[in-house]
Amino acid sequence: MGTLSIVGVILASYLLYSFYNPKPNLICDINDRINCQAVTSGSLATFASVPVSLVGLIGYAVILFSALTKRKKLMLGMSAFGMLFCLRLTILEVFFVKILCPVCIACQTVMLLIFVISIVLNLKRKSGKS
Repeated sequence: MGTLSIVGVILASYLLYSFYNPKPNLICDINDRINCQAVTSGSLATFASVPVSLVGLIGYAVILFSALTKRKKLMLGMSAFGMLFCLRLTILEVFFVKILCPVCIACQTVMLLIFVISIVLNLKRKSGKS
């Protein structure tokens, strides 16, 4: 779980760097429909005036903390929030902006894996108590 969290921190840090850098050198700008630039500098870049990538970075950091301290409920709660947040972004990217951000998709995949693992760990914890 810690490894996935670190991958998430790296990906979110890259997106945050892209958000604050006026002319980022983005490795994921493939064409007009598949690129990070449109997402990191467009209407989806902020949520309530906070960079979306910062929300992701903090979320992955909290998940890393919960993994290191074995706080399974915190990990489940944070990853559930992350999944909903990612789902919202994915829907907006695909159906409204009509642009896919490869790094965002990687972040969303990492969050999905963390969420599934968190569910399994919390179910094991409950079945172990019975």
